[in-house]
Amino acid sequence: MKPPASGSYLLLAPLGLLLIVFALPSLRSSRIGSDGGLGALCARRFIAGDVVAAASPPPVAEPEQPELSLLIGVLTMPKLRERRDIVRLAYALQPPAPRARVDVRFVFCNVTDPVDAALLAVEIQRHGDVLVLDCAENMNDGKTYAYLSSVPRLFAADPYDYVMKTDDDTYLRVAALVDELRDKPRGDVYLGYGYPMGGQPMPFMHGMGYVVSWDVASWISTAGEILERNDTMGPEDLMVGKWINLAGKGRNRYDLKPRMYDLNWYMDNFRPDTIAVHTLKTNRRWAATFRYFNVTAGLTPSNLYHLPSLDV
Repeated sequence: MKPPASGSYLLLAPLGLLLIVFALPSLRSSRIGSDGGLGALCARRFIAGDVVAAASPPPVAEPEQPELSLLIGVLTMPKLRERRDIVRLAYALQPPAPRARVDVRFVFCNVTDPVDAALLAVEIQRHGDVLVLDCAENMNDGKTYAYLSSVPRLFAADPYDYVMKTDDDTYLRVAALVDELRDKPRGDVYLGYGYPMGGQPMPFMHGMGYVVSWDVASWISTAGEILERNDTMGPEDLMVGKWINLAGKGRNRYDLKPRMYDLNWYMDNFRPDTIAVHTLKTNRRWAATFRYFNVTAGLTPSNLYHLPSLDV
C-alpha cells in the first residue's frame, strides 16, 4: 500500500487542529472533576493563564476569655454514691454559664473503708471530679476548714476568682449564681444566704452554699489563729463566719435570700428565680426539683422507652 501523498497531510492538518481545540476543554473539565482540591486549582490557573497565590488557611479564633471563674466544692461522703449520681446529672444537664469558667468537685476526707476506696477510685477514673483531703471524714469537725484551706495550694497554678462550699442535698442553678457574681468585686467577698443572729443581719452564711473570693480563701489557708483557737470544730457555717468576722474579712457581703432557701415539707415553695434550693435528701425531692425546673422536659420522645407521667 502506498503512503499518502504529502499534500494529503496538509489536508488532514486543519481537521486534527479542530479535534484538539474541541477536546481540550473536556480534558480540562475531567481533570477538575476528578481530583478537586489542588488539581482543580492548578487547572483553573492553567485556563486563566495567570499566576494565583495559594489561599491562606482561615485564621483560628482565639478562645473567649471568661469574665470570672468559680470553683464549686460539693461536700459529700463515700457511701452516698446514688446521691452523687443525681447531683452530677443536676450539674451536667444545666446550660453552661456564658463567659465563665465553672468547675465542680466532690470533696471527701480520707477514705478508710477498702470497699469505699475501690469504688471511689473507679469514680475518680470515670469522672475526674473528686478531691480527697487529708482529714478524718466528718461534717462539723473541720472538713470545711480542710477544704477552704487546701484550695489555694491545690489550685495555685490556676486560681479562681471565687470558691464555693455547698452540700450534696443542694440543687444549685449555676448560671443564676454566676449572673449574681458578674458585677461583684473580685476581692473580700462573702456571699450566700445571710443568717441573722444577735441583731446582725449577716454574721454568717447558711451552710447550704456560700461563696468567698479567692483572697479570703487564701487568707484562711495561712491564718494560724484559726487553729490556735481550735475554731475548726462546730457548726461549719457558723465557724466560717466567726473566722471572717474576727479578722475583718469579707466586708463585701451579699445576702441572696429569698433566692436561696430550704424546700418545705409540702414541696410547694419553689421560685422561678431560684439560685439554690436545699434539703433535697430524698429521691422524691430531687424528682420534684427536676420537674419544676423543666429538667425532664428535655427528654426526646422515642418508642424505645415508655415512662409514666413525670408529674411528682
